[in-house]
Amino acid sequence: METQRVQAQEPFVASVGPNANAVPVARGRAIVVTSGKGGVGKTTTTANLGVALAARGARVVLIDADVGLRNLDLVLGLESRIRHHLLDVLEEKVTLDDALVRDKRVENLFLLAAAQNREKDDVPTEAMRGLVEKLRAAYDYVLIDSPAGIEMGFKNAIAAAGEAIVVCTPEVAAVRDVDRVVGLLGNDLSAQLIVNRLRPALVRKGKMLSVDDVNAILRLPLLGVIGDEPEVIVATNRGEPPALAANSPTGAAYRAIAARIAGEDVPAPQAAQAEGFLDKLGAFFGGRAK
Repeated sequence: METQRVQAQEPFVASVGPNANAVPVARGRAIVVTSGKGGVGKTTTTANLGVALAARGARVVLIDADVGLRNLDLVLGLESRIRHHLLDVLEEKVTLDDALVRDKRVENLFLLAAAQNREKDDVPTEAMRGLVEKLRAAYDYVLIDSPAGIEMGFKNAIAAAGEAIVVCTPEVAAVRDVDRVVGLLGNDLSAQLIVNRLRPALVRKGKMLSVDDVNAILRLPLLGVIGDEPEVIVATNRGEPPALAANSPTGAAYRAIAARIAGEDVPAPQAAQAEGFLDKLGAFFGGRAK
């Protein structure tokens, strides 16, 4: 995978309504981060990959497409600086420059927040696609944090993307939901997998699905594995992405995944082999019943 780099362009003003000018030639990569069900770490993944890519020198913009349930600003610690949101831009109430918020630690990382008091159906698909195309002309990476579920918000998020990162926890319900989502992505959207919140000790005891178990169903290229570490919850509550922490194992994993996205030949972390998929399923359900 070859890294695409775009020279910084500031200021960047875009009009995305019916009177917008012709969309410039797209150069950056638009990647949707999705999973199907909520609570698996899509937003945390989006924030940390954005931070890690920007820390490498790429120009990155994050779009919170979860209209009505804004959280990406909290994970980044930018909630106090949000004045405008995605729909303000799409409805031409403000310019894109007015709505974009620059990260306080990595200067080439920007956030476009979601609206908290609107509905996902309020976002016109074509306008969303046009906005992302304009952002691709000025940024190396446009990461779109997809909402949970497979309704209108999901359709808007994937409509504008050229690639997908699918986040899945090692749980049977999560795997089933992701399998459905992968089917909805279609053949035009290349997808890669991140297995999140893996506990190797539980895998070894047969009480959690392994990476191999998960991918026995999904059969996606593995982008990386993130362990289930307490530091992630603490960092998220503080608005401090682990990807910026030099001594964080979780941060190192996100940085390695970012390197793989950028085209570096970095191996994806692998979990220990499990005894077998059917045996593991039985142990997993038994463990949950305790």
